[in-house]
Amino acid sequence: MAGKRFQGEWPKIGIRPTIDGRMGGVRESLENQTMNMAKSVVDLLTSTLRYPDGSPVQCVIADSTIGRVAESAACAEKFRREGVGITISVTPCWCYGSETMDMEPHTIKAVWGFNGTERPGAVYLAAVLAGHAQKGLPAFGIYGHDVQDGGTTEIPVDVRQKLLRFAKAALVVATMRGKSYLSIGSVCMGIAGSVVNTDFFEDYLGMRCESVDEVEIIRRMTEGIYDKEEYESALAWAKTHCKEGKDTINRDDLKKDRAANDKDWEFIVKMTLIVRDLMIGNPKLKEMGFGEEALGHNALVAGFQGQRQWTDFYPNGDFTEAILNSSFDWTGIRAPYILATENDSLNGTAMLFGYLLTNTAQIFADVRTYWSPEAVERVTGKKLEGLASGGMIHLINSGAASLDGSGRQSDDAGKPVMKPFWDISQAEAESCLDATTWMPANREYFRGGGFSSKFLTRGGMPCTMARLNLIKGLGPVLQIAEGWTVDLDPDVHKILDDRTDKGWPTTWFVPRLADDSNFKDVYSVMNNWGANHGSISCGHIGADLITLASMLRIPVCMHNVPSDDIYRPAAWSAFGMDKEGADYRACQVYGPLYK
Repeated sequence: MAGKRFQGEWPKIGIRPTIDGRMGGVRESLENQTMNMAKSVVDLLTSTLRYPDGSPVQCVIADSTIGRVAESAACAEKFRREGVGITISVTPCWCYGSETMDMEPHTIKAVWGFNGTERPGAVYLAAVLAGHAQKGLPAFGIYGHDVQDGGTTEIPVDVRQKLLRFAKAALVVATMRGKSYLSIGSVCMGIAGSVVNTDFFEDYLGMRCESVDEVEIIRRMTEGIYDKEEYESALAWAKTHCKEGKDTINRDDLKKDRAANDKDWEFIVKMTLIVRDLMIGNPKLKEMGFGEEALGHNALVAGFQGQRQWTDFYPNGDFTEAILNSSFDWTGIRAPYILATENDSLNGTAMLFGYLLTNTAQIFADVRTYWSPEAVERVTGKKLEGLASGGMIHLINSGAASLDGSGRQSDDAGKPVMKPFWDISQAEAESCLDATTWMPANREYFRGGGFSSKFLTRGGMPCTMARLNLIKGLGPVLQIAEGWTVDLDPDVHKILDDRTDKGWPTTWFVPRLADDSNFKDVYSVMNNWGANHGSISCGHIGADLITLASMLRIPVCMHNVPSDDIYRPAAWSAFGMDKEGADYRACQVYGPLYK
């Protein structure tokens, strides 16, 4: 479905060129250099970063350089009009810190102080960061490693990296604000993450929580509140592109006949349209006379309960979840919709973080089994090799992972990746579909039937597994594990996969080990994971997640990101010499972003 998904506009990044306010020679000599710094940042961000719809990120520069408080106020007013949610102040020189700093409490802030000896840009940077810390307005400092010549417009590599890391994470924060988490149903099988905590979403993410009963799906099916033409198109697409597997899973007495399976396909396709409409609305419904239903819930992310009340009676949600989470469907190649299975809102949040940082689809999975080399050899008679030689984690869930997760998209070198939708070719989308078989649902689990996707993720894809957990008395914490998908000997894969759930998609994951108790071996990663689910993103994005978490005041309790890549607000250094302990203390002191 084409068109705008959410209310409001994408957040813009405001660039604040700050300058020494002394007129009569000093200020005048710095005007061009200061404004050119701002323009260089705009060029970098707009040429590199995109919003989830594929359009370039928009930046707004203050109308003039900012040397005194009146110009700060004029800039703030312009940014309010323009919808700026992130600010980057840039300067090559000394400025009056408290007069020129960004004082808006809800903007995410960074300051780039030029490393040049002609003028004291670094001195201003230190002074204004001290001002931010003193006023309780955390800001990210950016200071290049090497001295540059005065007047240069080139952005050094290390400065580029920090500008982009800051901007990507800050855009996530600003994008989430004002959107919704839509809970379709309630708590699934006692899963803690599906006990939706409204305080967390409101206080930490600036999002509202919406809720509808699952019966709303049945009402819309019964009363015909969906686009009939689109339904016919979607059903035809599913029949053409979704290969149905032979039922080798169910006992004979639980197998459905052809007519029953055909009814299930009709049901789950309608269900997919309806869940999407619940999330973002559909103007076609207004034309049909359903004005309320046409509005949707402005949901950036949603969760579907499914088990057990739904799945004991109706076809399961695996098709709906997998297709909506993917970057393609009957409408063509498009941005994914983020939908958490089992209404696990905390894993849905981790999915949302990964999606907004990368603009790519996510894999929702159970962190199912640690396979040691010894156990694999005992069960299969073969030794693990390569990256998997120290064991691996079996990531598998009931067919709700995005089909992008099959790894059938490729980078320029032919290696498996998951791409933003605008980079995915039609051939790659079809390859993901071809790699997927839709297996009749295991009716011991899903009494109502349905279909679950089955694929095997290609090995060699760098990826990051993340999970958000809520701890009573502490609040939210984030876990991060960077690693790679791996290929196994086909015989080994089949033996291990078949003894798990052979009708579900599998990803074999090996985390990168580190000098840390949580990452001393693969077993430790599995043993210290804080919940039953994880969200898997393509690429090593752990450093970006750490930066994002610090903006949201969520401490990171477990990660394997190299220390040099960790980037948090400057004030975090005041909370102790151990980075992770300081993270906890800073998050506790500053508290939730929106409380």
